[in-house]
Amino acid sequence: MSSSKITTKNVQEAVAEMRASKKKDRKFVETVELQIALKDYDPQKDKRFVGSVRLPNVPRPQLKICLIADAKHEEEVKKTNVDVDVIDLEALKKFNKDKKLVKAWAKKYALLLASDTVLKKVPVVVGPILNRINRFPQVVTHNVPLIQMVSDVRASVKFQLKKVTCLACAVGRIDMTDEELATNIMMALNFLASLLKKGWHNLKSVVIKTSMGKPIKLL
Repeated sequence: MSSSKITTKNVQEAVAEMRASKKKDRKFVETVELQIALKDYDPQKDKRFVGSVRLPNVPRPQLKICLIADAKHEEEVKKTNVDVDVIDLEALKKFNKDKKLVKAWAKKYALLLASDTVLKKVPVVVGPILNRINRFPQVVTHNVPLIQMVSDVRASVKFQLKKVTCLACAVGRIDMTDEELATNIMMALNFLASLLKKGWHNLKSVVIKTSMGKPIKLL
């Protein structure tokens, strides 16, 4: 992989500029987004990649998650107060595979999880709609405490190349320090470069921005 075109200093300066350009406080904590365009990459011919990396500073602590749970995981949620909503297969069956009902439920959440013991039954119960709306559940097992797995999910960002060569992900929040944001951004970019066939040479443009702010160019 080629060497980085973006240095930690570049990122620190961009974060400072992004913060200085913030014109007013919002009634919510703005997300800091990383937006990337690729070059010399053809999704029709080149490998369509997917990968997740855990960032050191949690970018999405309020990420709304629903767990399709087996009895054991449901009990664990009650005992440890894991911050997730819970539903079981019996409740999913009440949707009767109605696409509108399944979609309305799934769209309330940024992410769905499912116990490993029930994951294979989910498509049988709700049909193929979760795949179509990009909400198919991630599996969770009983080998690791559920609270740890949920924490890892909230701290992870996912890059997935589909039909277009534009990617975006949340790498932090405006209430983080400049150092925390810079660390997350550099780790996310280095991980993405590791997925690309020509590394950093496949990056056409990179910007960071807050939810309501203007884009700040990194590349």
